[in-house]
Parts: sequence; structure tokens; C-alpha cells
Amino acid sequence: MNVIIGVADCRVSNDAEDVLVTYALGSCIAVSVYDPLTQVGGLLHFMLPEASGDARKTGKSPWMYADSGIPMLFREAYQKGADKRRLRVHLAGGAQVMDPDGVFNIGQRNCLAARKILWKAGVLVHGQETGGSTPRTVRLDMASGRFFVRSTDAPAEREL
Repeated sequence: MNVIIGVADCRVSNDAEDVLVTYALGSCIAVSVYDPLTQVGGLLHFMLPEASGDARKTGKSPWMYADSGIPMLFREAYQKGADKRRLRVHLAGGAQVMDPDGVFNIGQRNCLAARKILWKAGVLVHGQETGGSTPRTVRLDMASGRFFVRSTDAPAEREL
């Protein structure tokens, strides 16, 4: 069953019938985690690199920011039985859309924020498709842990 993850949202599942999907990743980033032993996985769709230390922002929608959303994704996966040493992590998104001159570079900043958070936590990224200028859709198959990406400029989805 497709479980849709919206913008600034996240889901963690241990149901092998679930397929976690998020659409229209422009400058946003999808972070996927999956433990093949326990078949626990999750998908986060965050919008911005950080809440700038404003607890009121984080409290309203912690999934919106890399600095609050990524740690929460991992905590929820651990609570369902995932183990950090077995996690397969994928990133997608971070395109430069609606900012053709690169004034704000939100996509690039999002990607750097995610990589920095994961690096500090000692987490290896197993696959990544970020940057460019086209939106992406991603899906995580909970039965197999396979992670797929489809961009608007490609004829078919690809497995990372």
C-alpha cells in the first residue's frame, strides 16, 4: 500500500506491505533509512536546512528542517527496532528550482546540511541523487528496502 509523505512530513514503518512515497522534491530533500534485518524503514521530506535555533519554528513542524527532522527520523526508526550499524541511507532532491540565478541555493544548502548531520552522527550514505534542476519523486519499498528515484527529465525510475 502506498503511504504518501507530504512536504515537511515523515513516516517510519515496519509493515512489509507499505511503500513510502514522496512527490515533487524540488529544493527539498528526501532522507530514507532502512534496516534490512528488522525491515524497519522511514522516509523524511524536509524543506529547509535549519530552524535557526528558533524552538517555536521547530515545535510547529520539526519535519520541515534537516536539523530537527533527521534526528527524529532516526529516533523513530530505532524505537521500532532499527540498528544504526545496519541502516541503509539514501538522499534525493536538492534541485535548484525557482532560483535560476542561485541567489538562495536552498537545494545545495539542504544537501550540505543533511550530509553534515549524517557525517557527525557517523552514518554512511549508500546512495544519493541530488542537485540538478528538475523535481524528483522517490519511493522506498518496505518489503525489500529498495529505494527508487524518478525525475521529470528521465524516461524511467532508477534504483539507487
